Amino acid sequence: MLSPGYRAPGHAFAAIDRVADRLTSGPLWLQDHRIASLVSRSISMGASERRFYDLCAWVVMPNHVHLLILPLVPVPSLMRWLKGSTARSANRTLDRTGQRFWQEESFDHYLRGSHQLERTAAYIEGNPVSAGLVRSAEQWPWSSAGWQAKLPAPQSTKM
Repeated sequence: MLSPGYRAPGHAFAAIDRVADRLTSGPLWLQDHRIASLVSRSISMGASERRFYDLCAWVVMPNHVHLLILPLVPVPSLMRWLKGSTARSANRTLDRTGQRFWQEESFDHYLRGSHQLERTAAYIEGNPVSAGLVRSAEQWPWSSAGWQAKLPAPQSTKM
């Protein structure tokens, strides 16, 4: 069921997201650079090391995260891993033990076609710009746009 006044679920989602971008109270743990970095590393690890998904686009905002993925395992399994591992590490870093870090549910959207994928990736990577946090997507270090602009040097496995 759509919220009144919205033509499509995507429009309602975008409106809710704009409100979240401007919140200055409530859980804002992700604005802590240590937490944003650990969540960013875990998102990357879910694709590169765990092979839970192909990662298309992502962003860690001060109070929420967006992922555009092509899942390779059941979504509940990958979300359980991602939320569980990051919650434990974040709570330990913040000296919060045994407390909920993430909201219980996540909001999934199925996209059809490359046009929707491209538009959604642009929306995700542009989220920090539309929230007024940076002037260009590449300036936000906790996103696929920012990581692509400043890729870390590969670690050598040879001695």
